[in-house]
Parts: sequence; structure tokens; C-alpha cells
Amino acid sequence: METRKRSRALYFVAVVVTIAAGLASRRFPGLTPACLGKYPGDALWALMVFFGWGTRSPKGSTLRIALAALLTCYLVELVKLYQAPWIVAVRHSTLGHLVFGHAFSWQNIIAYAVGVLGGVAIEYLIRNCGTARTENLYTRWQKRPQCTAISDPWLQTPWRRE
Repeated sequence: METRKRSRALYFVAVVVTIAAGLASRRFPGLTPACLGKYPGDALWALMVFFGWGTRSPKGSTLRIALAALLTCYLVELVKLYQAPWIVAVRHSTLGHLVFGHAFSWQNIIAYAVGVLGGVAIEYLIRNCGTARTENLYTRWQKRPQCTAISDPWLQTPWRRE
């Protein structure tokens, strides 16, 4: 299966937009359903990591990008279990909190998987709903089997008369 190259510029814009959406989800919690808590922000963080890996590896397969993003998210989550004073101090800074968070949570693991699956879905839509896919469907329509069961020339359409 052919892997098409990703547009680094498009994926970089996606990273920036996802960061803005993630910050907005934390700053304005009313934008997301209250029952979801802080997890939309975690899913958006994982989506941003997915787009970041897509920017980093424009020729990589979607599966490899997704696995790299999940591994990155899960490693960052596992680092939260390490509580040395210096890393705790880093986590209390604004940037450190945004990147590393504060406390380990099993629910974050699920949110990260949802975010990466969202990235896979977005990439699938981008790659398979473009003009190449439309042309392929049109070509298949033109090559479909023709019905030759109608023998009465008056019932045949003018462009199919032989």
C-alpha cells in the first residue's frame, strides 16, 4: 500500500490549532460537557502529539505515527509516577504542567487513546476523501458492467443504442 507524504505545513497548523483548542478546553470548561471533566483536554493533547509526529515524519505510515504518539503519551503519563523534587518543581511551572501534568491517572490512558484515534480518523478522512478518491470512484463507475438484457431498441437510452 502506497504511503502518501504528509504536508508538514498542514500538520504544523493542526498542532497549533489543537493547542489552542486544548487551552480553550481548560480555560473555558463550559465549552465541553461537564460529565467529561478535564479529559477532552487530555484527548486534545494526544491529538496534538499525533499531529506533531506527523509533522516530524511526513512519510511515516499512519500506524507508526499513531504508535509513536501513544508511546509518547503513555511515557509522559508514566513519568508522573516519578516524584523527585526537581521534576515536581518543573511540573509546577505553567509549561511543565501543560507538558507533563501533575498526577498519574488511568483515565488519562483512555483519553490519550481517544485522542490518537481521533487523529487517525482525521488523517483517514483527509487522505481518502480528496480528488484522487473521487476520480477513482468515477473510474469504477465508468467500468461497471453494462446491462445487455434489454433487446428492444425503444427501451434503450439513445447513448447506449448499438
